[in-house]
Amino acid sequence: MSLTTFLALLVFSFVSSITPGPNNIMLFASGVNFGMWRTMPHALGISFGFGVLLAAVGAGVGVILATVPILFLAIKVAGGLYMLFLAWKIANSGKVEAKQVTAKPMTFLQAALFQWVNPKAWVMATVAMSAYTHEGNYALNVGIVVFSFVVLNFPSVTVWAGFGTVMRNFLEDPVKLKIFNYVMAIALVLSLWPMLVT
Repeated sequence: MSLTTFLALLVFSFVSSITPGPNNIMLFASGVNFGMWRTMPHALGISFGFGVLLAAVGAGVGVILATVPILFLAIKVAGGLYMLFLAWKIANSGKVEAKQVTAKPMTFLQAALFQWVNPKAWVMATVAMSAYTHEGNYALNVGIVVFSFVVLNFPSVTVWAGFGTVMRNFLEDPVKLKIFNYVMAIALVLSLWPMLVT
């Protein structure tokens, strides 16, 4: 991989990781509802799960999905339904202290597994592997892509949890918090639009 390609990969990794999408919307909402430390397993799970997804796409899963469209459709449907469920959970979450027993942030494993049904993650992984790898030293190129994303993805997504945490004081009022949660739930549902039109 040339230096120019590597620098372009770093820019793509950063921009695609920090821009709004299902992961970042959920982290923002989790930061507001649970705080930074309770949201950290969620952020770590995203980075780990996406790294595994990237490696799998690099190893050929992306080719299999391209040749068996029904599998990709199944992932899209499962991902869409799961995102609707998560939007419902966000909309119905409240102040943590008020629901201490039942309210829980997404776990590391849940966040890692979510990457496999996250449409934005699949698009990012497919584009990264097709644009930044080539046949010569393919395994090394896949490793560089995975490493670049994992290194840049974690701080990028953690920023969203941090933004949410900073907003906690502003959203102390239960009415403001409920409005915020509804807005985040709607934003998560709207993030399904690119998946529906492709």
